[in-house]
Amino acid sequence: MIESNFDKDLERKIDLYINGKLNEEQIDALWAELIQNEYYLDYAKSVANLKEVIKEGRKSQNLTPTYQLRKVASYGVAAAIAIIIGVIGVLNYTASNNPAELDTIAWIEYDTYRSSNDSPAITNNEVIKTAIRLANDGNTEEAIELLENEITIVTDTEELALLSLSLGSIHYNYGNYSDALVSFQNVVDKNEINTLILEKGYWYLANTYVQLDRLAEAEDALQKTLDLDGQYSRVAESYLSAINKVR
Repeated sequence: MIESNFDKDLERKIDLYINGKLNEEQIDALWAELIQNEYYLDYAKSVANLKEVIKEGRKSQNLTPTYQLRKVASYGVAAAIAIIIGVIGVLNYTASNNPAELDTIAWIEYDTYRSSNDSPAITNNEVIKTAIRLANDGNTEEAIELLENEITIVTDTEELALLSLSLGSIHYNYGNYSDALVSFQNVVDKNEINTLILEKGYWYLANTYVQLDRLAEAEDALQKTLDLDGQYSRVAESYLSAINKVR
């Protein structure tokens, strides 16, 4: 396949669909695209096998699609959907029979509301809000570029941490775990920032390490999350216990 055939946004939409993260309208729109694109229709048949998270049998919510096939859908499309559902069903059965497996965050919710003294990790930064809107609309590359450019301009430490937190979240949600790791590490490297922001950085960093099967480093990040004794302390403690069972 030649370079010009790549459509990263469409690939990410397929990944989101496989993980049950699209609503009914978005699913309809996705399949309307796939019907007209033979290459990505084939891609959709195999992506469940290719995704690291699904290969490892990690459980995710709402995997059963709720779309209604458009009248223009062919039997080939229906077959593709059946293949995807079948693969996921087998993998989810495996996951449900492996109680020691870590159930990492499948999707990081974006913080877009106005910040306050109680919750400074929730931002009113307009660049972050714009980037999140772009990501939610499927324009992830544009969102990432916007945040990366802003990071080169901003000098305030806490704003830099928030920008990195948002950038890492977008990377994480689209399966770019290596890039997410860099962003979350940039957050926790700023020890002088507000504790709530720092805690989120460590918590997301820990989940990213787990996604990358780097359990020793995940354990360290989880311990730091626990030491901060904030909103993620209990779940961090549970993760630490789970890691001890699988290591």
